[in-house]
Amino acid sequence: MTAPTQSCADEDRETVELSVVIPAYNEEERLGPTLDAVTRYLADNESRFGSWEVIVSDDGSTDGTREVAALRHPRVRLVAAGRNRGKGSALRLGVAATAGSRVLVTDADLATPIEELERLDKALSEGGAAAIGSRAVPGAEIAAHQHRLRELLGRAGNLLIRATAVPGLRDTQCGFKLFEGDLAREAFAGSRLDGWGIDVEVLQHLHRTGHPVTEVPVRWSHQPGSKVGPLDYPKVLTDLARLRLRRLRPADLLVPVLFLALSIALYSGRFFDPDHRYLTDSIQDQNQWEWFFAVTADNLAHLRNPLFSDFQNFPDGVNLMANTVMLGLSVPFAPLTLIAGPAVSLSVCMALGLAATAVAWYWLIVKRAVRHRGAAFVGAALAAFAPPMVSHANAHPNFVILFMIPLIIDRALRLACGARVRRDGIVLGLMAAYQVFLGEEPFLLAALGMTLFALAYAVARPRVAREAWRPLGKGLLIAGAVCLPVVAFPLYWQFTGPQSYHSVLHGDNAGNSPLSLLAFAERSLLYGDAARANELSLNPTEQNAFYGWPLVLVAFGIVVRLWERPLVKALAFTSVAAAVLSMGPKIRIPLTETVYPGPWALVRKFPLFESVIEGRVAMICAPALGILLALALEKILATHRVGAQYFGLLAVAVALLPIVPAPLKSDQREAVPEFISSGTWKSYVGKGESLVPLPLPDPGYAEALHWQTSAHLGFKLPGGYFNGPYGADRTGIYGAVPRYTSSMLRDVRYGGKVPVIGKNWRAQARKDFAYWKAGVLVVAPQPNDEKLRQAVEALTGKPGKWTGGVWVWDLHGGS
Repeated sequence: MTAPTQSCADEDRETVELSVVIPAYNEEERLGPTLDAVTRYLADNESRFGSWEVIVSDDGSTDGTREVAALRHPRVRLVAAGRNRGKGSALRLGVAATAGSRVLVTDADLATPIEELERLDKALSEGGAAAIGSRAVPGAEIAAHQHRLRELLGRAGNLLIRATAVPGLRDTQCGFKLFEGDLAREAFAGSRLDGWGIDVEVLQHLHRTGHPVTEVPVRWSHQPGSKVGPLDYPKVLTDLARLRLRRLRPADLLVPVLFLALSIALYSGRFFDPDHRYLTDSIQDQNQWEWFFAVTADNLAHLRNPLFSDFQNFPDGVNLMANTVMLGLSVPFAPLTLIAGPAVSLSVCMALGLAATAVAWYWLIVKRAVRHRGAAFVGAALAAFAPPMVSHANAHPNFVILFMIPLIIDRALRLACGARVRRDGIVLGLMAAYQVFLGEEPFLLAALGMTLFALAYAVARPRVAREAWRPLGKGLLIAGAVCLPVVAFPLYWQFTGPQSYHSVLHGDNAGNSPLSLLAFAERSLLYGDAARANELSLNPTEQNAFYGWPLVLVAFGIVVRLWERPLVKALAFTSVAAAVLSMGPKIRIPLTETVYPGPWALVRKFPLFESVIEGRVAMICAPALGILLALALEKILATHRVGAQYFGLLAVAVALLPIVPAPLKSDQREAVPEFISSGTWKSYVGKGESLVPLPLPDPGYAEALHWQTSAHLGFKLPGGYFNGPYGADRTGIYGAVPRYTSSMLRDVRYGGKVPVIGKNWRAQARKDFAYWKAGVLVVAPQPNDEKLRQAVEALTGKPGKWTGGVWVWDLHGGS
């Protein structure tokens, strides 16, 4: 770009009230009438708009555009580029040359008459930072339309831009805009696009920096000779995407890589060979989740109902919607499941999902709490890799793949601001619907955590709460109206469909011991103690607290030091309340026999809450503690006192090092018997029949699910590992409803004693085999397998046959 030229000699210019910038490229014919109209109107209305100037920014025209501008009026100035670069370049040059307290940008075709300036000026005087002419708001008038096809393509392009770049604005392309002068010069100087997409870029800048933009209805008519084509809209979006990537800081690009590396390191025992490795502490959950992924992919491939399957618990089947099958991930991962198998699909999904969750918390912390990227990284790492998250990472993808939760929190906070309630309510409703298909119990706990936070923040800042509750309430109603139609039928199926149940009982008290909040988890790299951790938890996948006393102590110090901040007060209350709720309906004082009623008793009988393992409520503490830690780190790193930095960082290190997780334990996977892997089973199982492993697969031993997925769901199984109904009141239980034969054989496996089997037992066994539609009975090598073989021979009245590494009994009468 060359130095600008002017139509008059350089001299000190007086301050003007209004600058009008007209970009021009080869506008010799249209520019003259436009300048006449603009200068005449401004001269006639100088009492309203004050002193003014008009700047024509020539973008390297090859016709007589410069001569028209230079000779038209004394108050018209020309700035010119040496070559054509685009409207954006011309506007950047022209706005930089302005001196006005306000800056009007208008196109050379004057599609919006200059008289509409009065409307924009009034809107700007009422408190906006910018007022833009709009053809899409009520009150706008369109005198002459474009060709119908061109108009439709333009609307489609505008819709894409509105949805992805400048949400909330209806018309971003009308070239008639009025800005506060300094703000215009700042926004255009910081722009990078040379094409007409600069309009969107500048509006993005205003949106990002919190400056209000008002859309004003104007008169508009299409002018022949438009230089914007419908195919230019995708180019603008591409340019904006490139700009967004360029604005990312190196830390923002590095963070996802680091979190993915941490996730893969955590899963390293299984990640690189998922078909032959098993997470030891997943107990039987890995078999269950692989089955969920496999049956979802199979249902989709065969166009079957994705909410039900009878491959497990045959012939009654399993209500998949009532079994956290995570359709929000098992469906999109179905192609990978079909190609590489469910073990690979589940492994990739959990590693990517955990990393995505950490990135989402990082994004929220940077956006809402701290600007320091390092502090945000540490806070997000604690939120996603805290001890309870690592515990659930063994077995429960629905409790570690939580990337939607930070997005939902951010959208709720947007609603509270009241800027775009309808749009944000719709988006929140769609997000909530998707989270339902990722996991309802984590969503319930997240809602509980957000409610605790909102209550505490409202007490700390009542004025803000009073201003927020109306838009928040309205937005939540809109969100509910959007979400409910999407999830209504799946939820109806979950609670009333086949094999639905009312609640799952977890015992009188599945809450945390107060000591578990201060102890170290089993997978703590430095201080892990499996024996102690298992004493204080239900099992290795339910170590729901274990934050360690150093972190609790440091968090207390942070709260005391930063207590004046309302955010800190709200986070502190949320953490403490969640920790107390997680202790369950009865809280036992450590080292005593004293028991007090806990607040969980107040909600334990409520619908949905009755099925929650209350110890999991302590997981709410992880992101709250992570944000507190990020706030403290930012303050520590901002201080110039070396001593304060040293001891502050030392305290954070002492709090975090004891809970750094070790990689999850893994073992060589139990091999699938040759009877299954070779396909020998096919000659024993007819159409409509099942293969019956004995004892039946259950939550204690569900290896038969692995057999089934390795055989590509070629046969059906009675029993299994799932949640289903029991009894007339349809109480939820783990596994199939017990039958006499399945219960007896289970007792043989675990007790090693065969009861006296007479005519009654054999008659009952025939009934049970008929109920299961059994084609073949299978006893695989396992504890007390010899006793099992004896029991089955007594029940069937014939010896088993050793084939393919298992004992089989063909119930068709053949060999």
